[in-house]
Amino acid sequence: MEIRILSVLLKGGIIAGCLVLWVPPTFADADDPVGELKSQPQVIEPEVDRREPRRRKIDTEDFEIGGFFGLLSVEDFGTNAVYGATLAYHVSESFFIEGAYGVSDTEETAFERLSGGAPLLTDDQRQFSYYNVSLGFNILPGEAFLTRNRAFNTSFYFIAGLGSTDFAGDNHFTVNFGFGGRVFPNDWLALRLDVRDFMFDIDILGQQKTTHNLQGTLGITIFF
Repeated sequence: MEIRILSVLLKGGIIAGCLVLWVPPTFADADDPVGELKSQPQVIEPEVDRREPRRRKIDTEDFEIGGFFGLLSVEDFGTNAVYGATLAYHVSESFFIEGAYGVSDTEETAFERLSGGAPLLTDDQRQFSYYNVSLGFNILPGEAFLTRNRAFNTSFYFIAGLGSTDFAGDNHFTVNFGFGGRVFPNDWLALRLDVRDFMFDIDILGQQKTTHNLQGTLGITIFF
């Protein structure tokens, strides 16, 4: 009887020991989730081909010189061709100081043509010339695309200044203001479109008045 009891206890101990030592594979995997993730192969390996940006070279010179040609409408004296030259100094990226000189010839007034009398001005007095010094302010820098792969730097500016106009045998204190734009084909060349209003007082027809004389020009300038 005792031998049977000992045999049962021995078999029970052996079975209990086996249960303690045996660990199910699912439990082992659950206890080590990091190891399972590390063992999985990486499916996507990103390969980014970074492109170096190409910076446009801009001339750092501060002086700009050039010429212009266009039309000047002198109040009461018609619209005629005008030409001249400019010299500018760029104080900063935003501001520049510009000196300008322009020349034009004017026509007879409507009064002279209709009256049939003596002309009001001589041929020399009909020449319209001016010089001025102005302050410009650059705004809205950007790019103009000529083709899909070709772009030019651009800038828009406002400008105003003071000067003198030689017309009708006298010098007239003149205020000018306007706006314009530049297109840069390369780092030292600029193409310009400029619109100005030249204001001065005159009394040729017997009554003094302030005249507005509008000018529109195209120009080309270089930086040095």
